[in-house]
Amino acid sequence: MSTSKNINKICVIIALIAIIVTALFMNAEQFGIKPTSNVKEYETTLFDTSKVHTINIEMDDWQGFLDTCINEEYEVCSVEIDGQVLSNVAIRAKGNTSLTQVANYGNDRYSFKIEFDHYDSSINYNGLDKLCLNNIIQDNTYMKDYLTYQMMGYFGVDAPLCSFVNITVNGENWGLYLAVEDVEESFLERNYGSDYGELYKPDSTGNMGGGGEKPADMQAQRGEMPEIPANIQPEQGEIPEMPTNAQTEQGETPEMPTNAQAEQGEKPEMPQNQMNRGGGRSMGSDDVSLIYTDDSYDSYSNIFDNAKTDITDSDKDRLIDALKQLNEGSNIIESRPMLAWIFADETYTELYHSYFAQFISDYFDSGYFEQMIDDTKTLIAPYVEQDTTKFCTYEEFETGIETLKQFCLLRAESVNGQLNGTIPSTTDGQREKQASLIDASSISISDMGTMHGDNMGFGKGAGFRGQNQQQTATNETS
Repeated sequence: MSTSKNINKICVIIALIAIIVTALFMNAEQFGIKPTSNVKEYETTLFDTSKVHTINIEMDDWQGFLDTCINEEYEVCSVEIDGQVLSNVAIRAKGNTSLTQVANYGNDRYSFKIEFDHYDSSINYNGLDKLCLNNIIQDNTYMKDYLTYQMMGYFGVDAPLCSFVNITVNGENWGLYLAVEDVEESFLERNYGSDYGELYKPDSTGNMGGGGEKPADMQAQRGEMPEIPANIQPEQGEIPEMPTNAQTEQGETPEMPTNAQAEQGEKPEMPQNQMNRGGGRSMGSDDVSLIYTDDSYDSYSNIFDNAKTDITDSDKDRLIDALKQLNEGSNIIESRPMLAWIFADETYTELYHSYFAQFISDYFDSGYFEQMIDDTKTLIAPYVEQDTTKFCTYEEFETGIETLKQFCLLRAESVNGQLNGTIPSTTDGQREKQASLIDASSISISDMGTMHGDNMGFGKGAGFRGQNQQQTATNETS
């Protein structure tokens, strides 16, 4: 009897404790209990964008390392980041075709990866396991990648952090680079917590088969849009009311960017005046038309045989695919399944348009973009001027910055017009109503720096009118 009474008391006490613990979890913040933060220390140190950071690389045989950079093999070194020294870390060159391009420039300004825990798993930089150092090749503005990452972060995308760094090697000035958080464990933990799941990295497409022909099943892997389960819909109340300026013409699906569309029937040709900077070389010839014929490498021998840099089968496949879409204007959205599902459902499309309209308003119409560009230029200009290994002149940098600013502002104006219906949002509509398009005759994209110093023949596209023939700005937005 005594035992029974004690058991009842114990059960009551346990139940009360469970209720108290549950109440604490449900009202944790009111009791001063805060959830564990995924904030990493490196977010506020190296990736503080209000200043240019410093990285000194110490290596005994730096020249020997440079001579074998194209092999992408790790070598041991020490680094000092803003005064913080880390020894026994690994460094290698990074890139794909950019590796051979740098080799042809002849200045050894490679992009690098620093893996802090490569030799010793206990080493990291304030929680960061791997750092990318981008050499800013083909970018007279020094801001293309930086601006892209900043825009993505502003929009709420789980994008890598980045900042500008002035690199020295064994105490000697090397150049201004862009430091970027690598997409590995630290990035995943920062964005998704310790239970982040699996990270998949797409492999190179270089194993598609030999003999100049693609495997027969290659096309079957493309254009397959995954089905969207009928029960996957935004919860009630999550879809914001559509702004009046975020509507498109009824029944139209906005055309997505291809960055390589030509007017129907046009045969864009490779520019005859190739540009060489910093001792670099260009790709192309005087007798090359970028016209899709078939998937055989032999059909494009005049392009590939005149390449002034080493190209792989993967490079050839990418070019052929680009030519096919460029000339046929087909498979644009279907070949992008991660994008296509948005336009497969009107609810998702409207939500996408509302987000896009809000972004244009907050980022561009508010003046934020222009101020950010101006502030960033002021920050990095002294370092660009002193950068002895840069791929452009300081004057080209200044021109590139202004071109980038105007290009983005005009593009934002065009997007606004397509969202509110004053500019057609399809290629056919833009051809019919060219008077409504944005005048971009003052824009020359090559001023911002381009691959091999040219545009590989991709000329006039839908959207902008009165375009500069040196290289033009396309305007296929959604």
